[in-house]
Amino acid sequence: MAAVPDNGTTTVTTAVPDNDKFGFKRPDMYAEKLTGTAIAYDRHVILCYKTHELWPSRVESSDAHPLPKVLAGALKAHLLTICEGRDGTELSDGDVLLFPEMIKYRGLKEPDINSFVDEVIVNRKLWSAGVQETMMGTHVFVCAHSSRDKRCGFCGPILISKFKEEIELRGLDKVSVTACSHVGGHKYAGNLIICNVRDNKVCGHWYGYVTPSDVPELLDNHIGKGEIIDRIWRGQMGVSSAKKSQNKSEPSTPNGNDLKMIDQVQVEDWDRDQQASRTVEEKENNGGCCQGANGFSCCRYERDKTETETETETEKGNKIMTKFDIFTRKWEKHEVFTAAAVVGAVVSVALAYSFFKRLR
Repeated sequence: MAAVPDNGTTTVTTAVPDNDKFGFKRPDMYAEKLTGTAIAYDRHVILCYKTHELWPSRVESSDAHPLPKVLAGALKAHLLTICEGRDGTELSDGDVLLFPEMIKYRGLKEPDINSFVDEVIVNRKLWSAGVQETMMGTHVFVCAHSSRDKRCGFCGPILISKFKEEIELRGLDKVSVTACSHVGGHKYAGNLIICNVRDNKVCGHWYGYVTPSDVPELLDNHIGKGEIIDRIWRGQMGVSSAKKSQNKSEPSTPNGNDLKMIDQVQVEDWDRDQQASRTVEEKENNGGCCQGANGFSCCRYERDKTETETETETEKGNKIMTKFDIFTRKWEKHEVFTAAAVVGAVVSVALAYSFFKRLR
């Protein structure tokens, strides 16, 4: 697509990705059940940092962005998400949001990260170097991480614009919407998280396959009435694998399987957190978050070909060893059965001969 400016020169602008390939009409929309696909966690740390256009694919591990990298390293297995931060607004660069506490600390700097994590995250105390602010209203975080995946890069900004439009029409000054980084499961784009207070409890609900037509229902029913939108619901903060509604009546889950409640993940239990983190990473590496329809990948970050080939050879070797082990075990069983049969035959002959001698 070309544009002609006033000086007469021709400049080329970036073409908008095809909605049929990356957007709300792509082939893999509604391809999977959503209930239970949210990450199991009970505490969410969100760092406000720059704008989504400036985030690299792996912003939490990029040397060019030390603040999120150092914080992610200090947090270890705790769930960290990046959201947009603009100076002079409600969420400024360096602010840290904590859920379900619904509190905010202003302007975290690199030298203060260790003390912040030790006091606030690990020991759950007030941060001695910062002022705690209570957050009010409802906060919507929409994945728009374009450098990580083309689907979220396409769907996210459109959903944010639709949310802002519908929020203004309804005069909902206590509802804010912000772009955020990868939240797991790009194939479910549009992805978003809604954090608000319902019945004196902070709730963080994940939604996937969200389209602009779903926005009014999310505002009116989920945020306004506390009703879960079953068909696009992925899970909830503090619930590992089962659905827990905001109201007393438990709505059905037509897009998911029958699930049972299990204990919440404890922040202090580092081993379990690390195992959950490894499980999520394994799912990503196996194509769980980025695999598109018919094997087509929309992810902008792809694994090195040599690494993939090496792992493939290793997997082949493991399969061969497994088959050999099974064969060996079967052969050992065969030898045992044969030996038992021989012993049984000898005993039978001995008994028969003894009985024959007595008869004589």
